[in-house]
Amino acid sequence: MAAAQWEFSCDLEVDFQLEEKALMVHRALAVDKELQPDKVRREIAVSAGKLSVHFEAVEARFLRASYSAFMDVLTLATKTIEEFGQGMVS
Repeated sequence: MAAAQWEFSCDLEVDFQLEEKALMVHRALAVDKELQPDKVRREIAVSAGKLSVHFEAVEARFLRASYSAFMDVLTLATKTIEEFGQGMVS
C-alpha cells in the first residue's frame, strides 16, 4: 500500500511513571492485533515509563474506531494492574 494512502494518524502517550508498569500494560495490549491491518496500523513502544502509541489509517472512521477500541482496553488493563498488580510492580 502506498504511503500516501495512510493519511490519517494520531499519537498517544501515557506516563505510567514506572517502567515496569508501562511494560506490563504494553505486554497486555501488544497481543491484540488490528482487525483490519490493511486499513489501520498501530505501533506501541515503551520508554522512560511512558507508553507511546502511533496510529495510522486510510480513513478517519477507521482511525477513530481503532483509537476508541484501544482506549477501552488500555483503560481496562490500567485499572486491572492498579487493582491487582500492586505486588507485581515495585
